Amino acid sequence: MQFKYRPSEERGAADHGWLKTFHTFSFASYYDPRYENFGALRVINEDRVAPGQGFPTHPHREAEIFSYILSGQLSHKDTMGNVETMVRGDIQMTSGGTGIAHSEYNDHKTEGVHFLQIWALPNQRGLKPKYFTRHFTDEQKKDKIAHLVAPVGYEGVEEVRECEGLTPIHAPVHFFSSLISPSVSLTHKLLPSLNGKPNKLFYVQLVQSSGYNSKPAPKDGKGPLIKVTGGGQEATLGEGDGVFITGGKVGEEVSIENAGKGVGEVVLFEMDEE
Repeated sequence: MQFKYRPSEERGAADHGWLKTFHTFSFASYYDPRYENFGALRVINEDRVAPGQGFPTHPHREAEIFSYILSGQLSHKDTMGNVETMVRGDIQMTSGGTGIAHSEYNDHKTEGVHFLQIWALPNQRGLKPKYFTRHFTDEQKKDKIAHLVAPVGYEGVEEVRECEGLTPIHAPVHFFSSLISPSVSLTHKLLPSLNGKPNKLFYVQLVQSSGYNSKPAPKDGKGPLIKVTGGGQEATLGEGDGVFITGGKVGEEVSIENAGKGVGEVVLFEMDEE
């Protein structure tokens, strides 16, 4: 395995007043040729939207787009007639296919919403647009790595609008989340690949729960501090930091330990290497 550490302050950052955001990959006015995508992943934006504000109706096509709600509430409305308000732990998945338009708003009068907006490239063009929601509790993620999103065709994935279990995605992307307590160490074993190839891509990020701050995340041990190890490599993540892992093999293990003093909310992405 090879690790590439990415500190939070190297992400794209913008404060628009109503929207405060970090970009893991090139997006809008932020461009870095080193970070245009990672496997099928194209966008990971850590967004904070002020009360009564949001993204007006806009189109998407040929992209799998999902929001993972970290705090507050996010209301969704689209041209297929779906209307929903999501809260902490919820996932809303929009499979753009041949085209869809939607809006996302924070309708709460006093509380902001904090969420991850994630885009992946679909494994097939010309799909029929679809919409899925799933609901996950903190208890499901407490000191364990919870599997939240998986490709269509993976065992246990149902292409129905709402049910318990994994969220469908038409892309070779698995998404996991964990709430890791101090001194707890968890292990993730890289999954069998869908394309039959042995190499895997893996990305780990510690959510910046303490608020929007474009300055370097503190690593003084007073908050969560996540140590990621595997294949003789190691990276230590403060809030907002991430690590890109290449060259992993099916069945190899990655260890994730909280060496800090606060609970860390960690998100993990696993993909097949093309």
